[in-house]
Amino acid sequence: MSYKFDVTAAIVAYENPPQVIRRAALSFLRTPRRVSLQIIDNSPTDALRHVAEECGAEYLFTGKNLGFGAAHNLALKRTAGSSKYHVVLNPDIYFEPDVIDRLYCCMERNIQISLMMPEVLYPDGSPQRLCKLLPSPFDVFARRFFPGFARRFFRRKLEAFECRELDLRKPAFVPYLSGCFMFLRRDSVEQAGGFDERYFMYFEDTDLTRRLARHSLTVFFPYVSVHHEFGKGSYKSLRLLGIHLINAVRYFNKFGWIIDRERREMNCRARNQAPIPHLETVEASCVSIPPSSSVATCAAGTGPADA
Repeated sequence: MSYKFDVTAAIVAYENPPQVIRRAALSFLRTPRRVSLQIIDNSPTDALRHVAEECGAEYLFTGKNLGFGAAHNLALKRTAGSSKYHVVLNPDIYFEPDVIDRLYCCMERNIQISLMMPEVLYPDGSPQRLCKLLPSPFDVFARRFFPGFARRFFRRKLEAFECRELDLRKPAFVPYLSGCFMFLRRDSVEQAGGFDERYFMYFEDTDLTRRLARHSLTVFFPYVSVHHEFGKGSYKSLRLLGIHLINAVRYFNKFGWIIDRERREMNCRARNQAPIPHLETVEASCVSIPPSSSVATCAAGTGPADA
């Protein structure tokens, strides 16, 4: 099947600073691949429209806050049939021009992979712990509310939840990957039904990764990295904390609080890692295609390296 684009992507914005949206947009648009970017704006006003127009991205002002999953589902529907792969991007993500091409190359090597997440770094270059096992209610409650001294008593359990016992120096199956950067095989996501829109924000990435992992591989790929500012909003806002807890309840109501056989099986599968076929020696083998003269630029902006 022939596609208009190699990769499409979407950024869901909500009152983000224009320079942050510009930086994320340019990170994606400066790839040598044939790409298309949508900015779905859930903000109260369309003040970000000019950023999309400057950068060559499609802009959709929703007029209300649809939520993370619903807005990304809208982007998937608007680009249906136009690409084999789709990327979910947070507004505060930025990366080098070869990232999309290298992930595209890896997905082409193994059709069992439905979702790939690169290594995610803080702006200072230190790693973020965004690979996780499927959570139990204890994992969610302890990480969010236990004080430091109490966490020490459960250190091994909490470290296991964060996949610290896995060898993440090589590609690995992980059943819970962060929604800040999701490189998705479009037909797998469509078959899974996209994001569950009952989650306004938080847990929609847990839910989607889990459903994709039932029939395919959801892979952490450490040979490629992106930067993420990672605001941890629910630690700073009581409103966001409330949304986090409400969606935690929705998640466990859906999949099970105490008895969750699928959680146990997927977490066991992650702990007993097998090599990911065709990715064992891929670290240096993905070579970018020549840059295209059609790659978008942003007249008023700066790129990731200038941010």
